[in-house]
Amino acid sequence: MQLSDRKYKILQAIIRNYLETGEPVGSRTISKYTDLNLSSATIRNEMADLEELGYILQPHTSAGRIPSDKGYRLYVDRMMDEKEREVAEMKEMLLEKEEKMDRLLKQAARLLANNTEYAAMVSSPRCHRNKLKFIQLSRMDAGQLLAVIVIEGNVIKNSILNLSEELNDETLLKLNILLNTHLNGLSIDEINLGMISAMKEQAGIHSEIVAGVIDAVADAIKADEDLEIYTSGAKNFFKYPELSDNKRASELITTFEEKQSLTELVQEKLDDENTGIQIYIGDENPVQGMKDCSIVTATYELGEGMKGTIGIVGPKRMDYEKVVNNLKMLKNQLDDMYNK
Repeated sequence: MQLSDRKYKILQAIIRNYLETGEPVGSRTISKYTDLNLSSATIRNEMADLEELGYILQPHTSAGRIPSDKGYRLYVDRMMDEKEREVAEMKEMLLEKEEKMDRLLKQAARLLANNTEYAAMVSSPRCHRNKLKFIQLSRMDAGQLLAVIVIEGNVIKNSILNLSEELNDETLLKLNILLNTHLNGLSIDEINLGMISAMKEQAGIHSEIVAGVIDAVADAIKADEDLEIYTSGAKNFFKYPELSDNKRASELITTFEEKQSLTELVQEKLDDENTGIQIYIGDENPVQGMKDCSIVTATYELGEGMKGTIGIVGPKRMDYEKVVNNLKMLKNQLDDMYNK
């Protein structure tokens, strides 16, 4: 039998309250716990139906109700279905946005190079000071647990934890509630030893699972994936005599197209609180192999902590006003273009 929304919300409230307190749950508690605005009498009738259907039990006469295995199973299945749909929709949305962003940033790099007649680079956006959005634990098989970790910017990380014993539905549910209640919305710097100790104590014999999930969260938040940098206009170095002799031009192009030094520059910029336009001239230049050049950079922001770097590389006698105007224009347009 398909439960009505009202019956399911009452079952959901019973389970959540029982998981928090470990005590049988009465109709008066449910009337305060839900947004159904039902009388205690109506809730008692619905609870009687749920008991008859086998979703809840009355352990003692005149006592409240507790969930049955059947009730746990329905709650867990619906919760997992909902989370799986949420993660699937998020992955689909992110894939679409990633493809859109890839095209957009390649186009932006070409546009900058063409407009300025210098070399241009644009980095993909990265999360800065990531925070955890939610954790979803689910069984893979008797000996493994899958932790789906969603962090700021809707970045999804999967981690597999090995188990020494199989977890039942109630334990898995309690661990999900425990982890999400304590960790959601926190950055790795905000997850301190006191908090971890309290969570492990609450988890009891499953404290090692909590420790494993926290390690996975830390790895997900700190993960250094390959940073994508889109470049264009390297041939423009040949337009300027001071950069165009074979040895110098070859060194510049190699540095520019191999991107390792550019990656270090971008990482430095992403950690910098200054998101405005910055100009590096000659020896001020942080990129080895480009000391004969100037680099002008700006940081663009897409919300939810997502930031990226735009840069122009050219001779020290570059047209700084033109470069700065182009960077300002692109910096201001990227967010609007991305969200269209």
